[in-house]
Amino acid sequence: MSWPNLFTFFRFLLTPVFIILILNNYFSLATITFLIAGITDAIDGFLARYLHQATRLGACLDPIADKLLLCSSFVLLAWYQFIPSWLAVIVLCRDAFILLGALLFFLFDIEFEVKPSLLGKTTTLVQIITVLTVLTNIQVTLPPILLSILLGITLILTVASGLQYAYMGYKILE
Repeated sequence: MSWPNLFTFFRFLLTPVFIILILNNYFSLATITFLIAGITDAIDGFLARYLHQATRLGACLDPIADKLLLCSSFVLLAWYQFIPSWLAVIVLCRDAFILLGALLFFLFDIEFEVKPSLLGKTTTLVQIITVLTVLTNIQVTLPPILLSILLGITLILTVASGLQYAYMGYKILE
């Protein structure tokens, strides 16, 4: 197994740990766990390119690991009312929409490449920063305007990247 895929699998393993920590109100440990998971996301992509170890398996598993970590984070943070529930719903709907589109392409044997766009990568990064900021805010109160701005940016990027992926899917179908 390649190093990038090992980091992706590690992120899969960190997700239930993160969930358990949040559910048990261990927010400091949850923040550290989430930070490590976020770093593995950057490392696996870097290693795949640097070591020329990009694989089809990694190209499929990496975004799934991201979606699992981020969707569970947004749901839990919304459940505890640390973020607005509408933002969690939008993040979930976008990711479900992307996975559903990929599944339909696969089921109907429509060839496509699993390759995130720059906007998609930026959205993932901002979502990671948002979760880390909210987790930090639970422990150390940050200025409310900072959170409002970050939530707004997260909303805009999530919707924009969802629309971009919809357009990309439409173009593949043409």
